[in-house]
Amino acid sequence: MRLTIKTPHPLPSTQTYTLLKPRCITVTQPSKPTTTNNVHLSSDTRQAALHLEKMINFEYHNNIFPSVQSLSPPSSLISLSSSGQKAEKLGKRWKEYQGMNNWDGLLDPLDDNLRGEILRYGHFVEAAYKSFEFDPSSPNYANCRFPKSTLFERCGSPNTGYKVTKHLRATSGIRLPSWVDKAPSWVATQSSYVGYVAVCDNKEEIKRLGRRDIVVAYRGTTTCLEWLENFRATLTNLPMPCSTKRAFEKNGVKDESGAMAESGFLSLYTSSLPANLSLQEMIRQEVSRILRTYKGEPLSLTVTGHSLGAALATLTAYDAKTAFPRLPVTVISFGGPRVGDPRFRLQLERQGTKVLRIVNSDDVITKVPGFVFDDDDVVDGRGVHVAGFPSWIQKRVEEAQWVYAEVGRELRLCSRDSPYLGNRNVATCHELNTYLHLVDGFVSSACPFRASAKRFLRR
Repeated sequence: MRLTIKTPHPLPSTQTYTLLKPRCITVTQPSKPTTTNNVHLSSDTRQAALHLEKMINFEYHNNIFPSVQSLSPPSSLISLSSSGQKAEKLGKRWKEYQGMNNWDGLLDPLDDNLRGEILRYGHFVEAAYKSFEFDPSSPNYANCRFPKSTLFERCGSPNTGYKVTKHLRATSGIRLPSWVDKAPSWVATQSSYVGYVAVCDNKEEIKRLGRRDIVVAYRGTTTCLEWLENFRATLTNLPMPCSTKRAFEKNGVKDESGAMAESGFLSLYTSSLPANLSLQEMIRQEVSRILRTYKGEPLSLTVTGHSLGAALATLTAYDAKTAFPRLPVTVISFGGPRVGDPRFRLQLERQGTKVLRIVNSDDVITKVPGFVFDDDDVVDGRGVHVAGFPSWIQKRVEEAQWVYAEVGRELRLCSRDSPYLGNRNVATCHELNTYLHLVDGFVSSACPFRASAKRFLRR
């Protein structure tokens, strides 16, 4: 008889605390025990299974994971790695985990190291939320609550191995009517704290990662004007790099048929005020400064965000790769809306920007704005041609500038696969902690959820 059980490999000692990774192993059990050693083997197996169950419970109840009410991932995912074996695996393969091969062979089944990296970057997004002042009655509303030097510590994550180097602000380009002056000040907040830039500054973490990593992390929509920008869903032309422009002109394509992005997202990225630089200018200046500071070292830029922040992350990556073409640029996005048209996707691919979109199939935000007719759109100088779709409908949608395209690779998850998500309404399916829970639990398309994954859920 063959008996399949789950047991950790290897079992942790009582002196260390590590993230358990239950794996299925097969033990051959004789139908009739012939020696006492066989009986002891069966007993040891049962003890190992019981020990696993206790450690799984310990995993989210013990204070090594500060609170199941917060979004904080387990410390083994956000603190400095102490495992030489794990550091070697990630260090030697860091370009692969950053998408050099478009994450081929890592998504289904989901590679354990990649899972850890996705959750780690999700934690950086969580810090952007936690450091934002949500209280409209506060004089500090829409600003960052914490100074750069203590931001991670105040957000409950003192051991990231990174230091924050810049607070970032996004500015709305919407022109407000004069009557808004009589409304509460929070209604007309035009510029707000949206995230930060951080750089890895710990030697052990740099060794584990295989390079010095720069992180840009963005929160999702919070202010009134950000919500209004979200609804400006028509497409507008992106500034075209000179090299790309020459390539299009060589093929007889007019300048106005270049890449396009959602108007509201682009407005938040490029708009400025007399007292505030645009988000685009802040990013370019800070990344340029960091590159000069650590010149000669292997460096990477990872841009991550949730919801609106996912859209800004994609625009940031596109712009950063344009400004710093030799810098490896990767996007890890959670629950992001569509950002640009098929030509925007084509330019991202041509410049070598890598995008991994974490998508919950029950999240409506990932299905807007606009229309995506087919993943095999053909782009040329005359327009976007979609096989098998009525041309007159396509023409009307093109005239309305509502033809969008999905970018990069997708890790598709589903709220219904989790046995722990009782409430699956629109808001719950879009929340960041839902995404982190689903990433933590996903195994493969054949085994969509592991039973031990209960973290990141509020009680």
